[in-house]
Amino acid sequence: MNIITEAHRELYQKEGYMILPGVIPPNLLKMLREECSYFLGYYDSQMDARRVQVDGINHRGKRYFINNRYRLSNRLWEFIFSPLMAEIAQAALGPDVYLFHEQWVVKGAEQGMKFAWHQDSGYVKYGDPQTKHKPYVTCWCTLDDVNEANGTVYLLPHSRGGTKNTIFDHTKQAGTNDLIGYTGNDPGDPLLVPAGSIVAFTSYNFHRSGANTTNRMRRVYLPQYSSEPITRATGEFWQLATPFVKDNQIIYNRANDTAENYGPK
Repeated sequence: MNIITEAHRELYQKEGYMILPGVIPPNLLKMLREECSYFLGYYDSQMDARRVQVDGINHRGKRYFINNRYRLSNRLWEFIFSPLMAEIAQAALGPDVYLFHEQWVVKGAEQGMKFAWHQDSGYVKYGDPQTKHKPYVTCWCTLDDVNEANGTVYLLPHSRGGTKNTIFDHTKQAGTNDLIGYTGNDPGDPLLVPAGSIVAFTSYNFHRSGANTTNRMRRVYLPQYSSEPITRATGEFWQLATPFVKDNQIIYNRANDTAENYGPK
């Protein structure tokens, strides 16, 4: 698709991120919004059935991280394994790409909670302290215009976070269950992009998000890709390990895409 420039590649290699405004085609953006509505209702019904308001880092009506349910959809694979996502993932990772994780990240209107400073790889290390995995890429795909009022992400470039080659230890915050890996004074750079944008950043970059103070939800879809399967010390897959690109060619085969083949074991 040729949306990635040499400047994007250089910034990603140096500071760990690249910003791609408005690159999601309108038909796929519409589909993602529809699927988001379905999965929000699906997750609320699960919480209601269990009579809980908090489930890990999910807080009903306030903040959601609904992960690794794409196989329940007949359409999400069209975006996750698209040429667009292949180009972005290859620019970040090289010729081989696996889907590692995917989730909806939604902040509720007027009461959407902030999220603490962390590295995505910090969550992996918290569960597997001996992990040696390479940085994977987080693709932060906006379904709405994002700004400081509705709880956008603030990112620390590698040069300011010291994160080029390091996964820091994280501690769990009581009440929210957030993991925290950075306690410095740098506020980070806010991501101010329109709906349909993708911000790709490494799993080593520190980032946080603010509260949503507006009267509308702030919705993001977040697929994450790795250059090789990420495993626990026991050899089991950490999350997903779905083959996507091999030697710069898309090889994804939906017929073989099952949890038994490529999911956590």
